[in-house]
Amino acid sequence: MSATAPYAGPSPIRRPLAAAALLAALVSLVFGLLLAGAGPAAAHAALTGSDPSDGAVVDTAPKEVTLSFSEAIAVGDDSIRVLDPSGKRADTEAEPRDLSEGGTVRYGVSLHSGLPDGTYTVAWQAISADSHPISGAFTFSIGAPSDTTVALPSQEAGGGPVGVVYDIARYAAYGGFVLLVGGSAFVLACWRGGATALPMQRLVVRGWLTLTAATLVMLLLRHPYTGSGKFADAFDLAGLQSVLDTKPGAALVSRLLLLGAAALFIAVLFGTYAGREDEREKKDLTFGLAVGGGVVAAGIAATWAMSEHASTGIQTSIAMPVDILHLLAVAAWLGGLASLLVALYRTPDIGSAAVRRFSAVAFGSVVVLAATGIYQSWRQVGSWSALTGTRYGQLLILKVALIAVLLAVAWFSRRWTGRLTDPAVASREAPEEEAESGTEDASAEDASADVDPERAAQLARQRAALTATKKKRIRDADPERSGLRRSVLAEAAVAVVLLAVTTMLTSTEPGRTEEEAANGTPSASAPAAGGPVNLKMPFDTGGQNGKGTVRIDIEPGRTGSNDLHVWIDGSDGEPMDVPELKLALTLESKDIGPLPVVPDRLAEGHWSASAVQIPMAGDWKIDVTVRTSDIDQVTIDKNAKIG
Repeated sequence: MSATAPYAGPSPIRRPLAAAALLAALVSLVFGLLLAGAGPAAAHAALTGSDPSDGAVVDTAPKEVTLSFSEAIAVGDDSIRVLDPSGKRADTEAEPRDLSEGGTVRYGVSLHSGLPDGTYTVAWQAISADSHPISGAFTFSIGAPSDTTVALPSQEAGGGPVGVVYDIARYAAYGGFVLLVGGSAFVLACWRGGATALPMQRLVVRGWLTLTAATLVMLLLRHPYTGSGKFADAFDLAGLQSVLDTKPGAALVSRLLLLGAAALFIAVLFGTYAGREDEREKKDLTFGLAVGGGVVAAGIAATWAMSEHASTGIQTSIAMPVDILHLLAVAAWLGGLASLLVALYRTPDIGSAAVRRFSAVAFGSVVVLAATGIYQSWRQVGSWSALTGTRYGQLLILKVALIAVLLAVAWFSRRWTGRLTDPAVASREAPEEEAESGTEDASAEDASADVDPERAAQLARQRAALTATKKKRIRDADPERSGLRRSVLAEAAVAVVLLAVTTMLTSTEPGRTEEEAANGTPSASAPAAGGPVNLKMPFDTGGQNGKGTVRIDIEPGRTGSNDLHVWIDGSDGEPMDVPELKLALTLESKDIGPLPVVPDRLAEGHWSASAVQIPMAGDWKIDVTVRTSDIDQVTIDKNAKIG
């Protein structure tokens, strides 16, 4: 329905201009503030580094494999598996060890000693802080690459048939929430007479049933959704217990408890409240239902906010209340729109005052949606490249476009609202039909008194059908009401697509995180606290056999003590020994250094230095001096962020 203030009757020319200006300003504001600069946020954890790194070839078998992530994750048994070329487990621990330190999120598993040369596969799966499963795999080699019988997983975590059903339940949950909250709000705020209307009662109750059923399905499927991907595991009691110990599991259980309170609210709304005739008593009960229902609705909305995107990243204390407001505004607008559509088609006695009141509610909802949506988009996107180059950003553009279409259709609904007349006025246009109908009803009642009960029931059904036909004839005779029904139906169709896109956004990796992961930089939700540094620098001393490549690894790559490894490969790719190798580290921005490092030779072409101190985080210049003969020497350098 209309997202503008109640109809005030401006001129036909000024109305379109004003609406177009409002729409253009709203869209410009969304995209302008969307990309305003500020500290980044994130959701959906991303793998930001590993040791060994993807595709690395190491000379000797590492003692452990570590993985670094952009934000906190939940891990369990077999979350990190290391498989040798034959597919056998090469790690020694079922559950990864938490090696997180400061702002760095890192997990690792120890490896068996004496591992043979070849290509090893690391497969990992975890749950990010915003409740979504994540997974991946990569390889590294010891000595030299080899053939491997291990096939990398083709199905992402949360995929397959279980993922499809879970996503359907997620969409159904949002739809049920919209109908439950929006329908109840429509009755209390816009059309109190709707409490006695059976179609309105059915709409709200169906919303409650849909949300309850979807929540139960999500709770049962949560374990296979984040783990095996098998429907049979939905009834694994141990798996269900593990789900209840997680944040998403607690949120789903809390939602079920709140739905119990919502059931009591529905019973009072369509029972005690609908039966009250005293206006003063009804007014007091309206206030109580509005307060109690608002608390329950906010609580249900909070079950999403506490377990999904708003619960992780920066400013969570702001983001979660904003997310609750956003969800309530969506429910008030789209749920009220569905209620109005049902009222216009199934209960034609709804008055024009109720429609105009909903117009005001819709306007307030859109204002809240614009403000909260801008903030949410800023947290999840943050740059033009992420807006246009990531799936999240593209879905967000589609969502804004659908909102623009919805507002355009709502403007036409507003025009019909301004012309709307009450059913009582329309009914006076056909007094003769009503009089004839009343005579027929009276005759039918007299006749039914002299017939058997079966015949009386048949006559009663005929009278009900005749009454419904009469009401439909009166309803269809009102062109303004017919026009409003058509425009509201168009709004509802767009709203269904909009709700689907919104649901997809909640399960899509935000653009900021996707872009940062693609660029190999950690998300700012976990402040950069260092990571392994890997450098490769070609050199040429100018003499015979003077060409080669220097490879440098600095671990853990943060302030304090670090281990440094250097490998030198000749032009033929084989390990290359040199008479002299020296390094120096300089932080030019702080006038620190050069700090000399003289590594010890461990093997042919391999040098190492331990306890290399990095006093301060920054962009360090690493100078490497290589001497290949008594007179052939060269110094090369490269910058690396450390700490």
